[in-house]
Amino acid sequence: QVQLVESGGGLVQAGGSLRLSCAASGRTFSTLDMGWFRQAPGKERELVARIVWSSGYTSYADSVKGRFTISRDYAKNTVYLQMNSLKPEDTALYTCAAALKYFNDYDYWGQGTQVTVSS
Repeated sequence: QVQLVESGGGLVQAGGSLRLSCAASGRTFSTLDMGWFRQAPGKERELVARIVWSSGYTSYADSVKGRFTISRDYAKNTVYLQMNSLKPEDTALYTCAAALKYFNDYDYWGQGTQVTVSS
């Protein structure tokens, strides 16, 4: 089992920045990769960014490339999502997830943290 707890969301003006954190506990040694997802009301959940735990390889949705950066801290078992140049359309519930069995196939999910960007 893996437990994931997100933090760092909030209200920010357009053009501002936020850094989200996702602290993992439990069987974290089995983690293959971790992802940040977001879902806005009335929209489908979107994979925003993912990072392969061992190699640090990252990938991003086109909508956030050049603005968001995902990173991980081994010692703290924590994944971060640095979000810059935020836009109102980035408003969503952001959730982190961990894949333990297969890459890009997420088994465990956090509760999410709300990000609201005002215009």
